[in-house]
Amino acid sequence: MSDPVDVTVDTDDESESVRIHDDDGEVEAGDTTVRFSFSGTGDDQAADDEAPTDGNDGQQTDDGDDPRRIVALDAVPTDSTLVFEARDGRRGVNCILHRAGDAVVAWRNSCPHQPEVPLDPGRGAIVRGEQLVCHKHGAQFEPEDGVCTHGPCAGDALDGIEVTVRDGGVYLTDERFERAERR
Repeated sequence: MSDPVDVTVDTDDESESVRIHDDDGEVEAGDTTVRFSFSGTGDDQAADDEAPTDGNDGQQTDDGDDPRRIVALDAVPTDSTLVFEARDGRRGVNCILHRAGDAVVAWRNSCPHQPEVPLDPGRGAIVRGEQLVCHKHGAQFEPEDGVCTHGPCAGDALDGIEVTVRDGGVYLTDERFERAERR
């Protein structure tokens, strides 16, 4: 598959959105597992989660030595967001970084109200005051913990992605993922 595909599975209790970089795979949400194949073979086997070794499937981070380095700290905006992808094998999750004072926070780029709606559609998320704002619903999220303070998902929180700042860079530390790629 030349271009990745975003897949969302909704159940009564949970929603899971991932980016797939392969012709087949599976997505789990709650007790539901959806397997799919774009190759038309109808193969019911799960996708091979091994990452390609050529490194050409996505843009490298700005430090080729560490696959978990996302970006230089100075590049993370305080008045918007920066998009990156957290990868585990051929599965990717669209994420955003935001600088809140001296801290950098990261979340899945997805509104809890409608998970298929990205907070950052590709040109930076709206930041009003210090709160992130969903461009579609107007939901407002606290920058420190991602909790929605106003809007259709009030009380819900953004799905956090663990990152850390060290040596002038921002690094992916979330153990669910093996590397980060800028988008």
